[in-house]
Amino acid sequence: MNKTIYPCLWFNNNAREAAGYYKDVFEDVNILSENQLVLMFEIYGVKFMGLNGGEMFRPNPAVSYFVYCGGDDAKIERLYASLSKDGRVMMPLEKYDWSAKYAWVEDRFGISWQLDIDAINNPQKIVPALLFANDKRAKVGEALSYYTSIFDDSRHIISFPIPSGSSMPDGALMFTQFRLKDLIFNALSGGEPVHEFDFCEGNSFVIECETQKEIDHYWSRFAEEGMESMCGWVRDKYGVWWQVIPSMLESLIVNSGKGQQVGQALRQMKKIELDVLINAAQ
Repeated sequence: MNKTIYPCLWFNNNAREAAGYYKDVFEDVNILSENQLVLMFEIYGVKFMGLNGGEMFRPNPAVSYFVYCGGDDAKIERLYASLSKDGRVMMPLEKYDWSAKYAWVEDRFGISWQLDIDAINNPQKIVPALLFANDKRAKVGEALSYYTSIFDDSRHIISFPIPSGSSMPDGALMFTQFRLKDLIFNALSGGEPVHEFDFCEGNSFVIECETQKEIDHYWSRFAEEGMESMCGWVRDKYGVWWQVIPSMLESLIVNSGKGQQVGQALRQMKKIELDVLINAAQ
């Protein structure tokens, strides 16, 4: 099934090396396509874009990826050992209030993974997680309403409130899970501690659109109270970055024979105008 929303990981021109590393770590990894700028791959059937973006941005733990291990103790132990090697342990593998076995690690490419022994009642075994920290720590519920209002095909799955006795406002959410089109997301509150990171271009989410009307819809909703950038990149009101692109973009660049002209037209745009790219490809 074609995935219409998927994460983009910013690499320092080493996406191919990273994909090989993930193949060794997760084993179930498929390379879908590759060009000089991007490498498309799947881990456990979840699609990722690896972007050879250079040194400008770096992923951080504001966006992480839950890996649900389905009760497989050997699997979570192996993933923990592999991902933490030459990386960083943020929370060691042990029992916590919310899980019999859990860890949070950052791999050697700066990508954060939350490993959970529990199962998820869905074929999607890797779930991107948004951490709302510092002045956004009480906005998980607000963000849930915001994102599900933007995507027609969306669904709230489950939420857990902040425990009583916290200094957070009554009714604030500690955790929520929701689906936007064909991708499940988690969102978490960063709680009381001050965090040294926030959402950035190092982790973004690609939305493939079939029509200009669809592009216009997502662009206008995210740019409202957010910020427009170049080449289809837009930041939403919480700081999360999205790439709103036409689903035919790769075909226009790779298969038209006019990739240079299409790329030149793309670099002049903020919001992508599909008819301009199609004309450039002819």
